[in-house]
Amino acid sequence: MNKPSIPKGTRDFGHEETSRRNYIFNTIQDVFRLYGFQQIETPAMEQMTTLMGKYGEEGDKLLFRIQNSGEKAAEAPEKGLRYDLTVPFARYIVMHRQEITFPYKRYQIQPVWRADRPQKGRYREFYQCDVDVIGTQSLVSEWELIEIVKEVYRRFGLRVVLKLNNRKILAGIAEYIGAPDKMIDITVAIDKLDKIGQDKVNEELLERGLSQDSVQRLQPVLALSGTNEDKLQTIAGLLADSEIGRKGVEEVRTVLNMYNATTSDKEVSDAFSVELDLTLARGLNYYTGAIFEVKARDVQIGSITGGGRYDNLTGIFGLPDVSGVGISFGADRIYDCLTALSLFPPESGAQTELLLVPMGEQEMQSALCWARDLRRHNKRVEVYPDLVKIKKQLSYADANRIPFVAIIGSEELASQTVTLKNMLTGEQSQMTLEQLLSMLDNYEHQR
Repeated sequence: MNKPSIPKGTRDFGHEETSRRNYIFNTIQDVFRLYGFQQIETPAMEQMTTLMGKYGEEGDKLLFRIQNSGEKAAEAPEKGLRYDLTVPFARYIVMHRQEITFPYKRYQIQPVWRADRPQKGRYREFYQCDVDVIGTQSLVSEWELIEIVKEVYRRFGLRVVLKLNNRKILAGIAEYIGAPDKMIDITVAIDKLDKIGQDKVNEELLERGLSQDSVQRLQPVLALSGTNEDKLQTIAGLLADSEIGRKGVEEVRTVLNMYNATTSDKEVSDAFSVELDLTLARGLNYYTGAIFEVKARDVQIGSITGGGRYDNLTGIFGLPDVSGVGISFGADRIYDCLTALSLFPPESGAQTELLLVPMGEQEMQSALCWARDLRRHNKRVEVYPDLVKIKKQLSYADANRIPFVAIIGSEELASQTVTLKNMLTGEQSQMTLEQLLSMLDNYEHQR
């Protein structure tokens, strides 16, 4: 018999992990709703024609193809598991455009799949939490996404830096170094700067056909430092002769001005900051304007949020000139960060509050009635299903970290009470239903 296993890069989640993941999803979803976004879902599989050519050469290599889709091979279009939620969203917009009012604000929380090499913080199956605005070119949307990022991580208690750049600036840089036709090669290479270092990036740029002179002209751009305004002034000077570069600089300046104008002095801290990073490329081909990436300050892990502006993604599916912008929160990496820093609140495990322990047949009937009444008051309650010794029932409560046990014996049955045992302190007291409800209410408020 084969030993049971799961594919590399995938995971099982137990009840505590699932509860904590739900805490992440619910927190992010609550913030999305604050800003007027509405939820949709799309299928796990898409036509390969929908997916191919949208993620750059690196991304296309990571697409999972479905070998057998239950149709005759000669008749069935090739299918694959979705790589992200943005391309399926663009396809959704085109297919449902008669039902949609622009600008359209949607969020989506679903798994995606990538045929990547599994490693710490990188999985083959993982959840994304996407939020997008489509049907407007207004940079107010970029500002709003920055505010969403700030609020989500404030609620999690995670210190983060949001890195900002613009693909138009990258196009301008390609012009500046004399390689306007090599922008994709440049972005694919410098997107790996954090992973492989500047020397290796330079080697890759040369391998991709850039001249030694172009690579040398790129070096001071990659090394730019200082405040956001310092970087903007320097890059604006370098790109003065590039129309698209100037446009990118102006867009970044506008977004940063909006953010600074709406951020009070009290909010300025190292818990959240926005940093212009001219090496930020994000290798996805469909980005055309602002690009974002969020890194945790206190955990060594890849980006935990990323996204950007795409001006014509729907055009691939027959609906041209519809601009959109969005970001994606990586729930799995956020989980790893919250775990590493012990930032999950106790209630995120949301376990049973009370175990009812019946001592006989009649007591079992009473326990079922107690459970029914408590659940009607939204109390998380279990009844131990077997009539076994009390020691075994208490061991069950301990193993499942249930804080209270309500024992029902003959005396309790006669008085219509329970004997409540605090599993942490060992204290016991007799209680009516009303007293028990009041105690559980107080317990919840104190947590």
